[in-house]
Amino acid sequence: MQITDILAQMGGLQSMARELGVSEAQAASGAEALVPAILGGFKKQAQSQGTGLEGLGGLLGQLGGGGLLDQVLGPQPTDVSSGNDVLGQIFGSKDVSRTVAQNAAAQSGLEPSLLKKMLPMLAMLVTGYLAKQRGAGAAAQELSPEGGGLGGLLGGLLGGQGGAAPGLASMLDLNGDGNALDDIMRMAGKVMR
Repeated sequence: MQITDILAQMGGLQSMARELGVSEAQAASGAEALVPAILGGFKKQAQSQGTGLEGLGGLLGQLGGGGLLDQVLGPQPTDVSSGNDVLGQIFGSKDVSRTVAQNAAAQSGLEPSLLKKMLPMLAMLVTGYLAKQRGAGAAAQELSPEGGGLGGLLGGLLGGQGGAAPGLASMLDLNGDGNALDDIMRMAGKVMR
């Protein structure tokens, strides 16, 4: 099962659609285009910190943990500042976020301005979900393709195993190293020059 399906089942995409004034189909299309880059950002963080998945678990907690998911699912308007903090941590700059939104617009056909509004909310949903799965342990193993906890879950959600459909991350993996984020960051750097 892909994370966008899980977020839809939990009511995350419906909450986001309602708050942004778009259809659930548009929210789902935006999520499918944006989530691979968010997950790629988390994977890159885990690799670059050299602390692996334990460090990633700590990062999820620092960023707000499962409470981020609850904020988006709640009835009150979502304060996206926490989502912007998540994006700053995993992408490093607003330029990368803009590039991710532009690429997702090309894939989904949605307006880049709408995708820029979706990005912090999705970052909160994904961070909160991953944090809750890490806490649930056994549930994460059930969801992961190989039963390998958060690592298997991230790998499966990124389309690396388990037959998940290739997403934006694999389409943007220009140098074939398995991680699109470095390519996205290079693109953002070229745009800034």
